[in-house]
Amino acid sequence: MHPPLTLHKHPMCAEIIEEFQKCHIDHPIGKFFGKCTDLKIKLDRCFREEKALKRKANFEESKKLKERLQAFRKESAEKSPEEKNFV
Repeated sequence: MHPPLTLHKHPMCAEIIEEFQKCHIDHPIGKFFGKCTDLKIKLDRCFREEKALKRKANFEESKKLKERLQAFRKESAEKSPEEKNFV
């Protein structure tokens, strides 16, 4: 099973998606007997690569946010109790 084959959500795999959809249109019966299997395998690999890149980018972003949060907590802890009441 694969995610919905929308080109705007998977720009890295757009070419393979188009080929896969064309194969399904050109071979309405053959698709059930493995006619488009090679394209499906390529598509799955492409989706895995795309997901790995997104995962890496999300991890980097989370590291930045975590650093900002730690800096904010440190800054908040350094404030005196009087300043905390007025902020």
